[in-house]
Amino acid sequence: MYDLPSEFPEEPGLPDTYHDLQPQFLSETLRLQDYTEGEYFTASDLNIYYDPDNRLWHKRPDWFLAVGIPFLYGEQQDLRLSYVAWQEAVNPFIIVELISPGTEAEDLGETTAQPGGPPTKWTVYEQILQVPYYVVFNRYINELRVFKLEAGQYQRQALPNHRLWIPELKLGLGLWYGTYRPGTHQQSERRWLRWYGEDGQWLPTGEELARQQAEAEQQRANDVAAELAALKARLRAQGLNPDDFL
Repeated sequence: MYDLPSEFPEEPGLPDTYHDLQPQFLSETLRLQDYTEGEYFTASDLNIYYDPDNRLWHKRPDWFLAVGIPFLYGEQQDLRLSYVAWQEAVNPFIIVELISPGTEAEDLGETTAQPGGPPTKWTVYEQILQVPYYVVFNRYINELRVFKLEAGQYQRQALPNHRLWIPELKLGLGLWYGTYRPGTHQQSERRWLRWYGEDGQWLPTGEELARQQAEAEQQRANDVAAELAALKARLRAQGLNPDDFL
């Protein structure tokens, strides 16, 4: 990892702010029942090196998840500069690509590799890394496509209500309409990829979770106050002064 470049000058940066926000949203709402936070790794716009015989060949997905692997790298407990597949314990479990103008054919496996050059993105994900789930989302037309590795090939999955349940993760992925813009009051209302749980409910962001907890605490306080007021009323009805007892 320390020897391979994490950046390539010929590769452009993120094409728009959506490519920054959507991966954050996926990571923030991810809740895995069978893994602690230190037992899985998520990343966006990070090089995945996949061929030890051609060490500079890489793909750079918009977002991916690897499970059963420490979040930090190696004995040094370092943040990853890239993901070197032949040195890691596992390959990514799910990869998400967000279609940009000009990338649709590559993202959907409609391009061919140049003779002697690196394989296509589709070939790398399907045949080399054998990523179990490959997600492609076109935000311009709100089209979600999910491909699952079955018998060594990607098969497009049916998506009732634009949702897919992933039993291996005990988690679902679907399209949610709402606003998400962390750290600012400026909001963007649109379709987003978002995780949901076994009850079908969307999993909360950190801000939503904090608000839910605050509302629950306020409700408990209100309940206690209401019980106390009722008790005082009963004492007064019996001709007693509540202040003598409470």
